[in-house]
Amino acid sequence: MGSDDFFVVGIGASAGGLEALEQFFKACPETTGAAFVVVQHLSPDHKSIMHDLLARYTRMPIQVVEDGMVLQPNHVYLIPPAVLMRLTDKHLVLSSKDPHHLTLPIDIFFRSLAENRQEKAAGIILSGTGSDGSRGVVSINAEGGLVLVQDPRTAKFDGMPKSALATGVMDAVLPPERLSERLVEHFLTPTVTPQLPAAQSQSSPDSEEVILEKLLQLLADVGQIDFRDYKLATVMRRIQRRMQVKQFVSLQSYYKLLQESPEEVADLRRELLIPVTSFFRDPLAYQKLAELVIPQLVEETASGETLRVWVAGTSTGEEAYSLAILFHEAFEKAQRWPNLKIFATDVNPLVVDFAGQGSYPESCAAELSLARLERFFKQVGSHYVVQPELRQSIVFARHNLLVDPPFTRMHLVSCRNVLIYFKPEAQERALQRLQYATRPGGALFLGSSESSNVIDRGFVTLDSKHKILQRNNQPLAAAPEMTRTQGILPGLQSLRRSTPKPYATQHLHQDQRVIDAATLQLQDHYAPPAMLINEDQEVIHLFGQVQPYFALRPGSVSMLIGRILPESLVPVVSALIYKALKENQVLTSSRLQVLTSQGDQRQLRLKAHPLITQGGQKYLLLCFEEDQHPTEEAGIQPEELNLDSENTQRIASLQQELEASRQSLQATIEELETSNEELQATNEELMASNEELQSSNEELQSVNEELNTVNAEYQEKVGQLNRLNADLESMAKSVGIATVFLDGRLQLTRFSPDAVRLFNLRTSDLGRPLEHLTHQLDYFDLMDDLAFTLQAEEVVEKEVKSKEGRVYLVRLLPYRIASSKDQGVVASFVDITAFHDYKRLQAILDALPQKVAVLEKNGTIALINKAWQQFSEDQEDPQLLLTALGANHLQADHRYQQGRSAEAIEAQQGLQEVLEGQRASFVMKYPCHTATQERWYIMNAAPIYGQHELSAVVSLINISHWNQLEANNSFIET
Repeated sequence: MGSDDFFVVGIGASAGGLEALEQFFKACPETTGAAFVVVQHLSPDHKSIMHDLLARYTRMPIQVVEDGMVLQPNHVYLIPPAVLMRLTDKHLVLSSKDPHHLTLPIDIFFRSLAENRQEKAAGIILSGTGSDGSRGVVSINAEGGLVLVQDPRTAKFDGMPKSALATGVMDAVLPPERLSERLVEHFLTPTVTPQLPAAQSQSSPDSEEVILEKLLQLLADVGQIDFRDYKLATVMRRIQRRMQVKQFVSLQSYYKLLQESPEEVADLRRELLIPVTSFFRDPLAYQKLAELVIPQLVEETASGETLRVWVAGTSTGEEAYSLAILFHEAFEKAQRWPNLKIFATDVNPLVVDFAGQGSYPESCAAELSLARLERFFKQVGSHYVVQPELRQSIVFARHNLLVDPPFTRMHLVSCRNVLIYFKPEAQERALQRLQYATRPGGALFLGSSESSNVIDRGFVTLDSKHKILQRNNQPLAAAPEMTRTQGILPGLQSLRRSTPKPYATQHLHQDQRVIDAATLQLQDHYAPPAMLINEDQEVIHLFGQVQPYFALRPGSVSMLIGRILPESLVPVVSALIYKALKENQVLTSSRLQVLTSQGDQRQLRLKAHPLITQGGQKYLLLCFEEDQHPTEEAGIQPEELNLDSENTQRIASLQQELEASRQSLQATIEELETSNEELQATNEELMASNEELQSSNEELQSVNEELNTVNAEYQEKVGQLNRLNADLESMAKSVGIATVFLDGRLQLTRFSPDAVRLFNLRTSDLGRPLEHLTHQLDYFDLMDDLAFTLQAEEVVEKEVKSKEGRVYLVRLLPYRIASSKDQGVVASFVDITAFHDYKRLQAILDALPQKVAVLEKNGTIALINKAWQQFSEDQEDPQLLLTALGANHLQADHRYQQGRSAEAIEAQQGLQEVLEGQRASFVMKYPCHTATQERWYIMNAAPIYGQHELSAVVSLINISHWNQLEANNSFIET
């Protein structure tokens, strides 16, 4: 992987997302080679501490994004508050966020991520409310990136994960701690590029070319869509992506999975169809359409007439609703209200069903102006639902643009961002159908990336940049090729497509295809065109070339016989059907003159053949027999229908029913008019209230998401404070110093366990003033000193005694809480009684004339008096290396042992025995002469009990004077 060719992972999170982020990064390796960008809903008034919180779970460098910052692998980037962020090349670009308009920072960043990194992009949706991110993950999927979603069952708030799941583009749904594992697996899976199938290839049955052909045939058989009409580079790119998602490195193994898993076939088919759309996608193009085309169409269409629009490749319906909004706005501006009928079609039945519901996640609000959102939508929970007047003007249906016959006589045909996925020859076929569907004077609206060169004939360009064309009156060269057994409208009879060319390895059912083709030829040459009609007078199947006898009516799409035949034939056919089904006999009409859709006059007879199934259901086969020989044929003719008498009876019955209906309708109209006036007044009040509530709801929703994010950060901070509080309490217990904490009013807020015996404290005393509590100290100025420390913010230190005679060092320390005016005092009481006892003992020892030292068990000198220190300085150890504090006295005696005196050896041995507990005491007289003076000392050593190990006290008494006197006395006596 090159230095610039690294994955970029966008992570979208909102309320409850902090915990999920912590779990994700805790399990995420530090050397994935990817850059991680975290996009959250943050409060603009709150300083985020996300940087500090996440730093505890990952060693990757974490940075808050600054405008223009360059992405680097193995780094984590955090979006700042109150901004929107986009990825441009490798730079993170920030822009200000409009506080008065709903913005979706996750969708915005994900879309820019998909455009810049394509298959090197990954999007992850974690816990959060609302639907932000649902549009962005569709864009990432469309560009070949990876989409991961947190399992809603593990999310604190499942709004965002469920909205992302509703798009159907997710590659995995996992708990947050497993998402990183799945991400790394995707990074490590090698990409595989299937080979293009070679023309007239002699490849083996196991070659990639043959397997790819089989795979495309499988898709055609299952979904009735031949993806060989699509650009193979795009198809193979989507196959490659699914292989990487499923972690297959062999096309053959992936084909086996498709054979065994209908779910994977559906997933691959869904991705190949790429349902990427939005409301008013490419706003400038829609603006041009609203200026150049729609006002003219509205002006030319009288009230009561129908404006017909066809949206081919409607996907999830946003394009159809966008056009409906433009027409309704034009109606209100022109104060003209023609009937609007939009036929929105797509080859994918799943997206057609979704579009028909007219319900979109609240993230769609970012694509619509506030005025349009309030005028044409109503909010239901976390979704926006189109208003009934908008929905009723659109008919959604499944339709294959490359196979099914087109609609006709359309004022506007829109086909945007569909043709770019087709091969050139397929594009030409589709454009011919679009051209055929557009009436003279009508308009064709294409995508900005689509070429219209093949249909320049018959069209003039209104706007070349935005691909808006207008049909002129020039006649078409020929109608587009259509399947013979199909009627004018799709989906009304069995689909009989031309079978794709067989592969070199497939020859099954070839004879049956020849037979079917021959049957079609016989039907075309020797059988009259016919319609199969049910009891409700609806056409359910067509036979032969019935197109000349079609005359579609404006308005709702219907296959009622009275809506699709020329008006001159309707009364005849109605009477014929009624009579034939009623009497169950074959009837023939008289010779009729009919003006066909091609504009020529034809003579024909209509023949009705009743059909009754075993279940009792009645059908009728209506045949159109052209009468090319006016002379009657010999033989028995079917009974002709007397139209005059039948029509008279039928008209009389219908008039009676009509009169009764008129009277009932008049009474109903009067009641409705009264109710309508009341409802209009109520509706205006409700609309005003609804607008206010919607505006408030959007603000509250945004604030709620921000508060949830802040709350999560505070909860994490509280956890840290709890841990610090536990550490503080443990430290207070272990130190053994009595400490009390007071607030600015000198009220007790906290105390250590050692303070209990000084102030007689209990837990219930928290919050009480300290002056209300008794203590064991002889410290009458305590409250005054506390007040002084609090006011002057100076430290006070004193030594005081307790009533028990113990001595305490009192330290009063002021403190102030950061970013607050609150202050307080910490009072600590250190027991220094032992220190005072030590000073008293030292003073007593210093007063003795004898030289005294206290030894530890190993002979180290632990305590001496001034006489000992002076004695050491007078000896050969002026620097106190052997006889001062910390020196080893046994080593000093050992030095004497090396000299001339045997007494030194005796002294060292005796002192050793006392320290080891072998003797209760040791006394000896020994000389310690100098060059100028003869000195004698008595050394007395005794053990000190009460310690864990024995120690000893050694005293030296100078008896030189007494020794001299004793010597003199001996001399006198002698």
